[in-house]
Amino acid sequence: MKDLKNTSISFEQLTHDNLTEAAAIRREDIPESFVDTAGTIMEITDYGLTHHLIGHTYLIRIDGRAVGLILLGEGIPWETDPPEVKKEPFYRLMGFVIDREYRGHGIGGEALEMVIEQVAGEFGQRPIVLGCHKDNLRAAEFYERHGFRKTEYMEGNDFYYLRF
Repeated sequence: MKDLKNTSISFEQLTHDNLTEAAAIRREDIPESFVDTAGTIMEITDYGLTHHLIGHTYLIRIDGRAVGLILLGEGIPWETDPPEVKKEPFYRLMGFVIDREYRGHGIGGEALEMVIEQVAGEFGQRPIVLGCHKDNLRAAEFYERHGFRKTEYMEGNDFYYLRF
C-alpha cells in the first residue's frame, strides 16, 4: 500500500448506484455480527430517507477508491437503549468499517470525527449511541479513544457506547 500521509478523505452519499463499490470494501476479517454488511446499511439508509430521518450514510473515499462506510443518523429509540438517551433526540452510529488494507493509518478516526462534525453542523449537536460486539475489542478501544463511554446496557451481544 502507498503512503497515506498526504492523502485526503472524501465522502459520497451511499446510494444504490455506488452500493457495489461499498460491498467490495475488504472486510472479510470482520464478521457481520460485528458490523452490518453494505446491503443492510443501504436498507437502513433507505428506511431513513423514506421516513425523513436526519443524518448521512457515506462511502468513504481515498483517491477515488471506496475504502469505508459509515452511517450516522437520527436514532430511532429501541427498548434496550441506555436510559441517558431515552429523554432526548440522539444519533445512532452504524455500519462503520474501513477496508482492511487501509486500517491502522488514522483514516477511521479522521473519518469518524469528520462525519460527526458534518452531521452536528448540519443538524445540531446530539448524543451519539453505537453498539459494539462484546468480542470486538479492537473496535471498543477505538471508540473509547474517540470519546465514547461503554455502558452496562446491551442489545443482544452488543454493548452500548455513548458520546455526549
